[in-house]
Amino acid sequence: MDYREKYSFWCTDAYFDEATKAELRDLEGNDSEIEDRFYKDLSFGTGGLRGVIGAGTNRMNVYTVRKATQGLANFIRMEGGEQKGVAIAYDSRRMSPEFADETALCMAANGIKAYIFESLRPTPELSFALRELGCIAGIVITASHNPPEYNGYKVYWEDGAQITFPKDKEIISEVNKVTDYSMVKTMDKDAAKAAGLYQVIGKEIDDRYIEELKKLIIHPEIIREVAEDISIVYTPLHGTGNLPVRRVLQELGFKKVYVVPEQELPDGNFPTVSYPNPEDPKAFALALELAERVDADIVLATDPDADRLGVYAKDSKSGRYMPFTGNMSGMVIAEYILARRKENGTLLANGALVKTIVTTDMADVIAQKYQVKLIEVLTGFKYIGEQIKFFEQQHTYEYLFGMEESYGCLVGTHARDKDACVAVMALCEAAAYCKKHGKTLWDQMIELYETYGYFREGLESVTLKGIDGSQKIQSMMDAMRKNPPSELAGLKVLEARDYDADRVQDMVSGEIRPTGLPKSNVLYFKLENNSWCCARPSGTEPKIKFYMGVKGTDLSDSEKKLGDLRASLLEYAGV
Repeated sequence: MDYREKYSFWCTDAYFDEATKAELRDLEGNDSEIEDRFYKDLSFGTGGLRGVIGAGTNRMNVYTVRKATQGLANFIRMEGGEQKGVAIAYDSRRMSPEFADETALCMAANGIKAYIFESLRPTPELSFALRELGCIAGIVITASHNPPEYNGYKVYWEDGAQITFPKDKEIISEVNKVTDYSMVKTMDKDAAKAAGLYQVIGKEIDDRYIEELKKLIIHPEIIREVAEDISIVYTPLHGTGNLPVRRVLQELGFKKVYVVPEQELPDGNFPTVSYPNPEDPKAFALALELAERVDADIVLATDPDADRLGVYAKDSKSGRYMPFTGNMSGMVIAEYILARRKENGTLLANGALVKTIVTTDMADVIAQKYQVKLIEVLTGFKYIGEQIKFFEQQHTYEYLFGMEESYGCLVGTHARDKDACVAVMALCEAAAYCKKHGKTLWDQMIELYETYGYFREGLESVTLKGIDGSQKIQSMMDAMRKNPPSELAGLKVLEARDYDADRVQDMVSGEIRPTGLPKSNVLYFKLENNSWCCARPSGTEPKIKFYMGVKGTDLSDSEKKLGDLRASLLEYAGV
């Protein structure tokens, strides 16, 4: 069927409810909108689904969620995992509870027990819960930090990490086989409960999750010592972080934790921010106002599903609140963990630090100083979670810390995805340590720059929506792939990596070798003078992302070099 035929089918078939049909009938005459909603099925990618909420095959709705769940259920049954069950969580977005229920009831109708949280929970707690309950898989209904009109569906496997190769491709294949809505099963909730196939979970998992977080504190005595002096401002940005973040900080003994009242309660419309992303400085406006009033030492914001953390900290010299990139906050946590564990004799010889290919090269220098293994993986935290599984299976390394530049990190192995709740805890402990020693987290960051080098990184995201946008993104990647640059911003390109072709070319000698990582539509250019840049289409939004990194002699030098490289890269890419 073409898009018009699909539209007509949804408007008339008895399978679809009246609200869906009414929404679609209101589009009659708006051909471009109808085409966008029906020109394809919403793609089930390596992380699951993500899209705009609404009626249509290319939208997030109960029908596309059921269809994806049926494919996943078919795969679980093929694997013989139906007796283990599936854990399901959801965030504060519009339709999240409904999508979670539809998921649970489809699983139940397929004879697979669904463990579903009683109310919204952070994504990392889902990762923890599925392993704690011994489930074969987990699903969280979230669109993370996307704009309010989005929702999504992320799939986890029994190790607690998001699905990776080959499971991702096998699950996608099963989802794609569900071509007819008559193939999708569901059942009544009361009948599912009576059959023992729908079980609500809550406090017991919350308690175990918080206990695991608290075990990761290195110096609880320092927290108690400065608890009355250190002041923390926190905002959950209308998301899931409010209760677990406040609880863990309270139980650790922090006394002055101020929550932004306008952003405390869950709200899928995100009324105080246009974009609920802690990477966006505008998301911090209310938190910074509160920080000025209470003279906060540290200002923290978690995204709607509480897996990413944004940070500001006071500069003791100027008194101003300074923003941290994800690279910066990650380095503060990493260095704190390594330094303190070395001091107390718990830093093992086989310790490992894991980062993605677009994460700061300061991590390499810190790992070298503390003589721990530095492992680099593709962009996406699932590859960091996968490394933890490999360490356990192969008895190779002890996981110490993992991070990606996009404000995500993980201390501990209680979860296998980025965890903003544990990141809050770790940063607040580091801030307490700094407070005891008469400095702030920003002062500590400057010390890291002075010690390890002024590494600075940037990101430029270019949004290109719709059919034309998707084609433009692919054309840009094709052009760069065929014509790698010889120099950018006056810096020679030393190495060109094409992860999709599993090919690394030495631009000086011409030698070619494999990347050693899984295939991915990513291009990476290593430049002279400790600089690099990278291009990759987003897997969750209609964007192409350009990453870059430099090393300068001070903050202003590194910022100038970063700006020059950014401009040169975008010109080369044809933006």
